[in-house]
Amino acid sequence: MAIPVVTFTGLSNSGKTTLVEGITRELTRRGYRIAVLKHTRGDFDIDREGKDSWKHRQAGAVTTVLASPRRVAVIEETVRDLTIEEIRDRFVATADILIVEGHKTSGFPEIVVIGDEHGDEEMQRAGRDAMVIAVACDRQADIPLPCHPRKDISTFADLIENRYLTGKRKNAGG
Repeated sequence: MAIPVVTFTGLSNSGKTTLVEGITRELTRRGYRIAVLKHTRGDFDIDREGKDSWKHRQAGAVTTVLASPRRVAVIEETVRDLTIEEIRDRFVATADILIVEGHKTSGFPEIVVIGDEHGDEEMQRAGRDAMVIAVACDRQADIPLPCHPRKDISTFADLIENRYLTGKRKNAGG
């Protein structure tokens, strides 16, 4: 059975990262193993020039794995933007759920985060999109979806837990 996915979308500076961080912390406190995928349109690099892993990539390695007793990082060169399914199936094996920040129009259940500015367009989109399951917004919403303040972490955690984590084994010790 595939790991469930919930996406958080919204315009820049709408509060997505803050909400995802809070929900991750809350679901982890409840004993679940959470994986988070932060999608970015720009390029990024976690390697630093001169480090061994950087040297391996410069030598032509298409995949470099850094491993320690407590952490593993994979740096893989890709020729295109991988889908959420590809990332989940290749890199997310031990989590109970994958929470994605970004990836609007992914086809996965979506919570739209609406900031204080430019919210009307996002609110209209949320009301029309069948994949949207809730809206995080600090103002009144005239759409037929659950709408809760962006800081209402426990309500969003409850929604995710009840819909996607029922029957999942919680970690010992939470």
